[in-house]
Amino acid sequence: MNRIPMLSPAEERQYATEFREQGNLDAARQLVLSHLRLVVSIARNYLGYGLPHADLIQEGNIGLMKAVKRFDPEQNVRLVSYAMHWIKAEIHEYILRNWRMVKVATTKAQRKLFFNLRSHKTSHSAFTPDEIEGLANELNVKREEVAEMETRLSGGDIALEGQVDDGEEAFAPIAYLADSHNEPTNVIAARQFDKLQSDGLADALESLDERSRRIIKARWLDVQDDGSGGKTLHELADEFGVSAERIRQIEASAMKKMRSALHDYA
Repeated sequence: MNRIPMLSPAEERQYATEFREQGNLDAARQLVLSHLRLVVSIARNYLGYGLPHADLIQEGNIGLMKAVKRFDPEQNVRLVSYAMHWIKAEIHEYILRNWRMVKVATTKAQRKLFFNLRSHKTSHSAFTPDEIEGLANELNVKREEVAEMETRLSGGDIALEGQVDDGEEAFAPIAYLADSHNEPTNVIAARQFDKLQSDGLADALESLDERSRRIIKARWLDVQDDGSGGKTLHELADEFGVSAERIRQIEASAMKKMRSALHDYA
C-alpha cells in the first residue's frame, strides 16, 4: 500500500470525473488504491475491540468503495475527507455485528455510547453518578442509557448450556432457568381454570331448573354410545313434547344463566 503513490488534487479530480461521467472503472480503481493506506490507518484505531485487523481493513475497504461511488468532485472536497465517514461507518457496523453474539447496540444513542464509553473510562471501576451525568450531557443521551450501556459492555456472552467437564455438566443458565409451565402465575391460572371447569360448572348447572339442566346436559355434556356429540334440538323436542324452537329458547336462556353463574364464581 505504501508503494502506491498518493494522487495530487488534479489527478484525483480527473479520475473522479472520469468515473462519475464515463463510468471508467480503471479511474475508480486508482482512487481506491491510492487511499488504501487511509483504511489501514483508521482500522488500526479499532484493534481494541479484539477483532482481526485484516477483517477491519476489509470492511473499511468496502466503505472506501462506497465513498468512491458517491464522491462528487464538483463539491471541492478531497476524497480523503469524504471517505473517512464511509470507512468508519462500515467498520462500526462490522464491530457491532461481531463484537458479541448478542448485539449490544441497536439505537442511535446506544451506538454513540458503544464507541465513546471506553475512551471516557479513567479506571476499571464503574462510573460515578457525576461521571454518568457528565457523559450523558456531553453525548446528549439519557443518564439511564449511559448506565445501561456500561452494564452491557462490562458483561460477556454466557453459553446457555455449560461445557461438559469431567463427566459432569458445568453450571450454566440452563440449570436454573425455570420451566414456563411451572411459573407461579401459570400454575395459579391453571388451577383456577380446573376449579372453574369442575366446581364452577357443577354449581352453574345446579342453578338451573330440572328441564333446563336436562337440555344442557343432553346437548353439550353427554356423549353418545358411538362417540358422537349430544342430542339434537329435534330429538329433545320429541322427548319434551315441544317444538325445536322452544328447546333452542330454553337452551339459550339456560346458557345465559350459567355464564352469569360462572362469572360470579370466578
